[in-house]
Amino acid sequence: MLAKREHSCLELTRKLAQHYAEDIIAQVLETLKNQNHQSDERFTNEFIQMRFNQGKGSIKIAIDLKQRGIEDFDLSAYDFFALAKEVRVSKYGEAAPSNYKEKAKQQRFLQSRGFDFDEINLSFEP
Repeated sequence: MLAKREHSCLELTRKLAQHYAEDIIAQVLETLKNQNHQSDERFTNEFIQMRFNQGKGSIKIAIDLKQRGIEDFDLSAYDFFALAKEVRVSKYGEAAPSNYKEKAKQQRFLQSRGFDFDEINLSFEP
């Protein structure tokens, strides 16, 4: 599994639990960590970069990481304000929305991508 992509410890535990006993899983995970084949830190960095490149916002990335058992992460190195604007412009064009209905539509789109209120509002600034 680790040859294809990085996995968090929780992901590996869930996948291995379908086939193996808990004590065996714990031993295997400890060995993988000691040999640096599995690293939650490496998984976190790659996961954040992948989701950022997909145009996902900070809220969505944080939720996805927590679902994968990662509680300690830092998103401050990423510019989600610029990403929100880039995502909005690539979907709707450079022009500002002409009316409230269009602006609301664009805001809902960005919200579904996981951007927070401030990131969304600043994406409409020139």
